[in-house]
Amino acid sequence: MTMNLEKTFIKDLVILAPAVFEDERGYFFEAYNKSKFADLGIHIDFVQDNQSFSKKGTLRGLHYQNLAFAQTKLVRVLQGEIMDVAVDLRKDSPTFGKHFGILLSSENKKQLLVPQGFAHGFSVLSETAVVLYKCDNYYNKQSEGGIRYDDASLNIDWGMDLAAAIVSEKDAVLPDFAHCNSQF
Repeated sequence: MTMNLEKTFIKDLVILAPAVFEDERGYFFEAYNKSKFADLGIHIDFVQDNQSFSKKGTLRGLHYQNLAFAQTKLVRVLQGEIMDVAVDLRKDSPTFGKHFGILLSSENKKQLLVPQGFAHGFSVLSETAVVLYKCDNYYNKQSEGGIRYDDASLNIDWGMDLAAAIVSEKDAVLPDFAHCNSQF
């Protein structure tokens, strides 16, 4: 079984698409295989899986964890469809402050590998969505940071009407990009 790796315009931010085998019973694919990821040059020791269920119009993010607790995330959708977005926070990167968005769904089975040094978020475009992401570091509340989802300087297309977005109280008061506390 193979996994197709597609590079984005942002260094280290990649899309992974598994080989899917379908027959009259349904389908099968490997979403993660450590040795096959290593063959693609991806050497990550994932330690935690997180799963969320969200209703249409929900917008989660943009979140990150600083330095000692920074996380690489491998994001995929088990049910539904999302616009998944990553923002480059690495100050020495030529794409610092740039973002990349991709439609992830249970239909296309694509995954986004979001390295440490990025803020991450998603909007739910289907009636509901179940999102699963693997992390290479444990969550630490003191290390968390974030950026407002509607920051005009980022101009992110979330694929939905932001005026109707369902956002947590915590996400609604995040600072804009220029004032975030990123240590990358």
